[in-house]
Amino acid sequence: MAAHFKTLTSKEVTIHNVWKENLNEEFVRIRQYIKEYPYIAFDTEFPGVVATPIGAFKTKEEFLYNQISCNVNILKLIQVGFCLVNSQGNLPPGGDIWQFNFQFSVNDDMYAVESVDLLKKSGIDFDKHQTHGIRVEDFGALLTTSGLVANDKVTWITFHSCFDFGYLIKSIVGPALPLTEKEYYNFHKILFPRSYDIKILMKCKNVQAAQLRGGLQDVANQLCVERIGNQHQAGSDSLLTAQTFFKLREKFFGGDTWERVAPELQGYMYGLGASKAASFFSIAGFSSAFFSSCIKL
Repeated sequence: MAAHFKTLTSKEVTIHNVWKENLNEEFVRIRQYIKEYPYIAFDTEFPGVVATPIGAFKTKEEFLYNQISCNVNILKLIQVGFCLVNSQGNLPPGGDIWQFNFQFSVNDDMYAVESVDLLKKSGIDFDKHQTHGIRVEDFGALLTTSGLVANDKVTWITFHSCFDFGYLIKSIVGPALPLTEKEYYNFHKILFPRSYDIKILMKCKNVQAAQLRGGLQDVANQLCVERIGNQHQAGSDSLLTAQTFFKLREKFFGGDTWERVAPELQGYMYGLGASKAASFFSIAGFSSAFFSSCIKL
């Protein structure tokens, strides 16, 4: 189905800042929307990458997963943004987007200085995060019972999602990610049975022909998708992720192409070894349409 989403203005979007005081009531609101708006674009803001695993690793993929899990395990979330849209990519009537703000202290918690400096410049109020931030455990408990996870009627949309899903999975299963990438993928498949990563879609041959490059903002610019809100804030980034996904799908996967190729593109997390090393051609059961649309990762 082609997306027919409209260009939004800032007046048509409401970013709900969620703190510990209104966490429960905002999850109630989200649960009311999920049936009619079952596509969830999300983004996380976290304090960078501070650790590199040491030791003998059998494969590059094993090293990459250990780097992700090591950092997710020792660092704390700062923000999560949820943008719920319908199958055409349109927001609820109020233009609602949720930005969850987590407990974080620049005095006590670990972080990469350049990452936190960037978030400060983007307008994140770290003083308020310290005093009014959400406990990750409380967020994870509500997310678990929200109807958003372990639901094959919900589709998750991401951009370069290896760390993003890591932090969400840790919030649910904590206190640490699984030891192996295989176990991690098993959790991902259970909790997020339908997901698409824009960076994986960009590996398809017809998309590569357009020479889309760079991060989320760069790709959005090349597709003429306008940002609403501040870059490097999770609410705005989640909206931009949703709009970029649907614009990409409309532009490069028109007609019935998306329905034919989507099953083979879903479930990958760009940045993880298995997704980076995977050859789509090696997966059994591909249709000719998929062969003509995609190339080896």
